[in-house]
Amino acid sequence: MSNLEKYRKFSEIERTVPIFSRGWWMDAVCGENWNVILVEKNDRIIAALPYFLQDKEIRKAPLTQNNGIWIHYPPNQKYEKKLSYENRLMNLIIDEIEALDLDKFQQYFHYSLTNHLPFYWRGYEQTTRYTYVISDTSNVEELFNHFSSAVRNKIRKAEKNVTVKEDLGIAQFYDLNKMTFERQNVTIPYSFKLVSRIDKACESRNARKIYYAVDEQNRTHAAAYFVWDDESVYYLMAASDPMFRYSQSLSLLIFEGIKLASRLGKKFDFEGSMKRNIEEHFRQFGAKQFPYHHIQKTF
Repeated sequence: MSNLEKYRKFSEIERTVPIFSRGWWMDAVCGENWNVILVEKNDRIIAALPYFLQDKEIRKAPLTQNNGIWIHYPPNQKYEKKLSYENRLMNLIIDEIEALDLDKFQQYFHYSLTNHLPFYWRGYEQTTRYTYVISDTSNVEELFNHFSSAVRNKIRKAEKNVTVKEDLGIAQFYDLNKMTFERQNVTIPYSFKLVSRIDKACESRNARKIYYAVDEQNRTHAAAYFVWDDESVYYLMAASDPMFRYSQSLSLLIFEGIKLASRLGKKFDFEGSMKRNIEEHFRQFGAKQFPYHHIQKTF
């Protein structure tokens, strides 16, 4: 059995692997252009690095917040032992990376992995990025009260003008999503074929929800696409019609995503942004800032 086959099966049953690192997700976003480095002990996978490979470069996979290293930790490890364990496994993985004859390595690690010293010691560069996460979504009313007054007002305004529905087709979502980029004179950076593959894979695993907002004339103002794993609901894609930007429908749809996370008993991850206006908007939902690593090296 190849490493890919082994990892596909493993990531279907190992619930601590984030959605963006699961084999079926990588199949959907990368097609055949991905592989995985495994570290095993007694025929059990104890560490893995799935990666998107293109033109001799390991890159960020499309529509994928992070990959990076997944590690299985023995129970009741002391902190010093945990760091030593991480360092050993990371060095084994770096050995495999550097045997691939790459031109460049670039990945975003999940925020749960805070240690990047083995990469630093071996000449990799690190940049800190941020996502925003609501870790406890259990009390929706309390969460709403912790939103900024500006966000609460936007949600109340939207509630008066639109109704939230969830039967939007993926083609309609993509057309609306394109408008978001066109408004900024930017070509949408991913294809309908890619989005369709993601949607099909997520829908078959009951791991996605599309919410959209319509007015009394049945005009669609905005839509939001959420995916989830065992731990978190992720705000994957947003879409809005420029004609209705000021109806504040996206704020309402984000709130619907947070309520979805609450019903599922999960965290809510905004997926972050380094753009000032987007960061400010996410922060106003009462989410906390979580740093994560951007690791890269040119060979």
